[in-house]
Amino acid sequence: MTTPLLELRDIACLRDGQSVFEDVSLVVNQSDIVVLRGKSGSGKTTLLKCIAHLIVYQGDVLYRGRSVKYKSRSSPSDLVAVHQNHLVFHLRRQAAVLLSSHCIVSGIPSFRTRVFYVPQRPSLLSGTPNDFLKKIAAFGAHQAHAQALKKSGGGPYDPFDRALDISREWGIDPQLWDREWSNLSGGEAQRVALAIAVGLNSAEVLLLDEPTSALDSVSSAAVERYLLNEVQARDATLKAIVWITHSDEQAGRVGTRFVQIEAGGCHEEPTPVV
Repeated sequence: MTTPLLELRDIACLRDGQSVFEDVSLVVNQSDIVVLRGKSGSGKTTLLKCIAHLIVYQGDVLYRGRSVKYKSRSSPSDLVAVHQNHLVFHLRRQAAVLLSSHCIVSGIPSFRTRVFYVPQRPSLLSGTPNDFLKKIAAFGAHQAHAQALKKSGGGPYDPFDRALDISREWGIDPQLWDREWSNLSGGEAQRVALAIAVGLNSAEVLLLDEPTSALDSVSSAAVERYLLNEVQARDATLKAIVWITHSDEQAGRVGTRFVQIEAGGCHEEPTPVV
């Protein structure tokens, strides 16, 4: 029996003392593009954040059969460094939550190079996309991945060139990489954030929160084609995607599986839920 890329076991999450969802179990295999659907407020984004270990949850998340473990005795600076490895604006708040419980996730940096969360609104980050990519690429977990790639004969590892090439293919002017995130349009920021996530060439699973919600139909189609081709390519690092979308048409174009989330858990649908 093949070990799943990603497995969720009985995931539950509370918000302000109230249950968002409970008993969410899901298996993600190679070549899956799992479209996550549900009403507004049902917890779709919250579930992605649980998988990425950005918020506290109950249950277990396994990557290639192994659970991410926790340990204490890590410094506050280590925790902040771990949480900066994400395209999400409220990491400092989440770091404070974990610090208050005096624990840090051991193995999370490595996990996050392989299971990568991309939020819907990366424009709320500070600095420029170029600065952000340099910071991520310098982290030890990504450096270790680069060395492993080189040793395996994967060739030179240059996330900057790859991300630039991807974004150019999606209609992004290279000059935008040196512009503040806050000065990018919503569609520009979404494409650049995705280009970073794919350009790092380390993620086997992408967690995408409405990644094309600010794009026109032409740009959205270009992003969809590229991501589908990556998942289907034998030699690509990217193996699967968990994709939130409110578009039934997009769900039908990109999805191979369709999962509906609700307060009592989740269930799989044979076709996109209309």
